[in-house]
Amino acid sequence: MHSITKRSVSFILLPYNRKYCISAVNIFDRNVKRIQRERAAKREDVQLYDYIKEEVGYRLSDRIFDVKRQFKNVVDLGASRGYVANHVLGETVAKLTAVDLSPTMLSQIKGTPGLDFSVREMDEEKFDFGSESLDLVVSSLSLHWVNDLPACFKAVNKALQPDGVFMGAMFGGETLYELRSSLQLAEQERRGGLSPHLSPFTEIRDVGMLLNRSNFTMLTIDTDEIVVGYPSMFELMWDLKGMAESNASFSRPLRIDRETLMAAAAIYKDMYAKDDGVTATFQVIYFVGWKPCPSQPKPLERGSATASLKDLGKLIDPKQSK
Repeated sequence: MHSITKRSVSFILLPYNRKYCISAVNIFDRNVKRIQRERAAKREDVQLYDYIKEEVGYRLSDRIFDVKRQFKNVVDLGASRGYVANHVLGETVAKLTAVDLSPTMLSQIKGTPGLDFSVREMDEEKFDFGSESLDLVVSSLSLHWVNDLPACFKAVNKALQPDGVFMGAMFGGETLYELRSSLQLAEQERRGGLSPHLSPFTEIRDVGMLLNRSNFTMLTIDTDEIVVGYPSMFELMWDLKGMAESNASFSRPLRIDRETLMAAAAIYKDMYAKDDGVTATFQVIYFVGWKPCPSQPKPLERGSATASLKDLGKLIDPKQSK
């Protein structure tokens, strides 16, 4: 039995001209991630582990409905088992192409009545659609496994039509901090060193910077923290495997000895206990970026304001001006 709570905070990132130097580093083994997804999809009880991805996919689909237009050609990037495709409607999306590197997961997408959808096996890192052929690209909990995010974002921008939308959700840096710290403390105590048992996640500030450098404008980014209850650390780790969210970095250790695991479980229970179990935090970063278009609203010229901020109260409450 899982218990889920959340808290969220929203803000808007404005464009800026600061330059950054970015170089792609292969952190994740994409072949291992494909094998993990295939293995998870072939489980008879695969639907039992969909609770996080189903929830985030539903919330992301709801944001598509907030854009008051019908999207003619849409790509669900890293579609997995259709956590977005199974919620969008044909009145909002005319045609949807689900893309993932796991053919078994793609075969399990059901879609919704009236939705014209197809599937295409493709690595998210090799996003390849015709220039200006799409008007929406959506991605739910897949991009945190992409090695070269700048190249992926630029490829998406190239494939979008002017005024096209890139909308996504990905795990952020605070995800599973309880598990990470428990394993680190246990390994430091038992073995005198640290190993990367959890894959690194992208920080929220980096997502905005990468979208801006990839020529997206009118950026909006917000976060949710979904807190899930588990009986112990071991149920959490089992569910992560069932979600195909196990570590896939090249530097991952192949095993954790029993002594370290038991110590980590004890530390986890001592530090993050709640009721009769423990909690785990999943930080989800949602973002929306638009491809530039002449018809989009633009900021006024600097110095063109007709009212001062110090008079803001008077504008809101006319009585103050008397």
